[in-house]
Amino acid sequence: MTNKWIIAPLLALAVTGCASNADRRAAVRGALIGAAGGAAVSAITGGDLAEGAAIGAAGGAAIGVITQDGRKREVYRDRDGRRYWVDDRGRRRPVRD
Repeated sequence: MTNKWIIAPLLALAVTGCASNADRRAAVRGALIGAAGGAAVSAITGGDLAEGAAIGAAGGAAIGVITQDGRKREVYRDRDGRRYWVDDRGRRRPVRD
């Protein structure tokens, strides 16, 4: 069981090693959702919770990074030089590097 707890974080690091901050956030968010989903499925099916959470976390991190790639935004500058992007509702959002 100890190997599962070592392998899952290493897989998450491998997925996010060369990623931007937005990609890392997407990977972490996906890993958390995947871990919860994997543990829930394991609990329902009678499997090992830790194994289900580890598999879900690895898959969720990968899916989080893949889906983030399609969400690149156009970046603008206002007259004071601050960078921002416009969300789907038309609101200005500051760029955080």
